[in-house]
Amino acid sequence: MRVSKKVKRVPKKAYEAELERLQIELVEMQQWVTSVGARVLVIFEGRDAAGKGGAIKRVMQYLNPRHARVVALPQPSDRERGQWYFQRYIERLPAAGEIVLMDRSWYNRAGVERVMGYSSDEEYQRFLLQTPIVERLLVADGIIVLKYWFSVSDGVQQDRFASRLNDPMRRWKLSPTDLESIVRWEDYSRAKDAMFDATDIDEAPWWTIESDDKRASRLNAIAHLLSSIPYQRLEPDEIQIPDRPPVAHYERPPRDLHRSVPDIASTLGKKGK
Repeated sequence: MRVSKKVKRVPKKAYEAELERLQIELVEMQQWVTSVGARVLVIFEGRDAAGKGGAIKRVMQYLNPRHARVVALPQPSDRERGQWYFQRYIERLPAAGEIVLMDRSWYNRAGVERVMGYSSDEEYQRFLLQTPIVERLLVADGIIVLKYWFSVSDGVQQDRFASRLNDPMRRWKLSPTDLESIVRWEDYSRAKDAMFDATDIDEAPWWTIESDDKRASRLNAIAHLLSSIPYQRLEPDEIQIPDRPPVAHYERPPRDLHRSVPDIASTLGKKGK
């Protein structure tokens, strides 16, 4: 088992301050996207345990969910297997005024499907041929396409897998495919290199994010995302909160007439007394 060297992390206080600043900018960027009807597609790819999910959560945390969504598709159904490969992804592209974050994407075919043998050589080669065409069409139609690859070292990945083992909230992340990625590290490296060679196009290039330090990778990803969208800060509409009118002819019914959720919170800290 390979053990990683201790990763030097961005100090927590500095990280939280910068993250807050960037998240405020994300909200401002979304207001511009909604106002002008822009379409933004952000693809998050990378090795298992590279930190994609954490970065997506920080991007989404304060965005308006009516105009921003995460797409994380399960395995295709029998019907979807009979479709054009890109079809189920195309259906989930952003409409005017929307931001879509893809937690993995059509690049599954060039990564896990290629390494694990879930697709044929013919399907794989067709994917590499069609992907630049599809992405150029998206960009030509006005969609802003950003593609991020989260790069994690083998030792740090091993540490992150180990930390999930006894964590009941993250153990579900240890799928057989995740664990297989340890012994197929070099196969995934070759698949990633071939994917970059075929799909790193000027219209939609790949951007690599070093993610051994999750805090740094989140800040770098958000900062780059913001710098890649030509948004302008919009002055918010002036809002006045009205005065609450005096109670006139309403009297609340007795609470015991309705069902209430048990107040277990009030018992916390009292059991030891």
